Amino acid sequence: MDADNQLCGRNPESPYVELAVEIFSMLADATRVRIILALRDGELSVNTLADSVDKTPAAVSQHLAKLRLARVVKARQDGTRVFYRLANEHAGRLVTDAIFQAEHAVTNAPSHHQVTDARASD
Repeated sequence: MDADNQLCGRNPESPYVELAVEIFSMLADATRVRIILALRDGELSVNTLADSVDKTPAAVSQHLAKLRLARVVKARQDGTRVFYRLANEHAGRLVTDAIFQAEHAVTNAPSHHQVTDARASD
């Protein structure tokens, strides 16, 4: 077996498969997906996240606690306020790819394939 494949964990025998399943399970909630989408651009407070995902701060805090236990988000306290950010770029990318896959499921021309660069039409 190729040493590179073993190191990156992208083979069927990878010891990370079960952990990946746990991550997918953690993301099997629309509110958590919305929280991750909201955090793609940077750190946000619980109240700002609550407004963004149209949930109460208490409900968002519960979801954030689960995401923090799964090491998907990190917290920073500033006085009495707590700010959250993605632990790394992979969670945001994973959710974005899932959204792109969902677009493929409902349309033949998903928006992420649309040309948005004006130079491409020249």
